[in-house]
Amino acid sequence: MTEDTDAKPPTVTPVRVVIALCLVAPFVAMLWVGSYAKVDPTFIGIPFFYWYQMVWVLISTALTMVAYKLWQRDQRARKGGAST
Repeated sequence: MTEDTDAKPPTVTPVRVVIALCLVAPFVAMLWVGSYAKVDPTFIGIPFFYWYQMVWVLISTALTMVAYKLWQRDQRARKGGAST
């Protein structure tokens, strides 16, 4: 038999839930247009509608980086635990 058939099925862990939340949060924030479809408050003359989306570009970058680092750590832990 190959090693692939002996592999454990994916499991839901708290770390993986945090990873999923990090990746889903920007989609929810951007798809809920009613929450930011307004002009006020303006920031240096830029309507809220625009600067809110630009801030989410930065937040999304940070959340994606956090999710990636958590995924790497989770994969290393799984490989380390599987070999013992």
